[in-house]
Amino acid sequence: MAVVTDRDAAPFDLPSMRKQYRADGLRESELAATPVEQFARWFKQAATDGGLFEPNAMVVSTADAEGRPSSRTVLLKHFDERGFVFYTNYESRKGRELGENPHVSLLFPWHAMARQVIVTGVARRTGRDETAAYFRTRPHGSQLGAWASVQSSVVAGREALDSVYAELSARYPEGEQVPVPPHWGGFRVVPSAVEFWQGRENRLHDRLRYVAPDGGGWRVERLAP
Repeated sequence: MAVVTDRDAAPFDLPSMRKQYRADGLRESELAATPVEQFARWFKQAATDGGLFEPNAMVVSTADAEGRPSSRTVLLKHFDERGFVFYTNYESRKGRELGENPHVSLLFPWHAMARQVIVTGVARRTGRDETAAYFRTRPHGSQLGAWASVQSSVVAGREALDSVYAELSARYPEGEQVPVPPHWGGFRVVPSAVEFWQGRENRLHDRLRYVAPDGGGWRVERLAP
């Protein structure tokens, strides 16, 4: 019988694992007029010079009607002054939770750049025309996958999932239009606050947050690290 030692259980010295972040930071005078403009600046840098695998990957955090949270990584597919858009199965866990409680948080963890962006706001479904237009841009296999997966439900095994996909592939071969699933579509997160986090030396990070006051426009506030 193998004996598990403390060294085996914790092979790394977690308390000593740390990185020293950059000296130059983020100043209020450098910010764009709106959080979406500032996000566009940072996103362009992340997508070109950031060395990130998927810069549009974000952690979407939701909560059910009782306040129990859940998180998962989703790909951002569009953003503009109206908000941040992603697509999913409306019957998935996040889809159901957003139906019960539309308040949501998006986190872009751009670790390689010592940056984070945190968006908090309310999620609203996109229109069916907008959903269909995006669905048509997806690869054929991804369109079939939206039908094949009853997202977040328990499945008997991988074979069952592959079998459903094979049936759909035979019904809708490459080149034939796949209908948009009625249970699938987009959410647009309308932000009420957007925080831009820049790592700094000695853990004295810069945290600048845009907040939408009731009267319109944006107010910028600095948060202690």
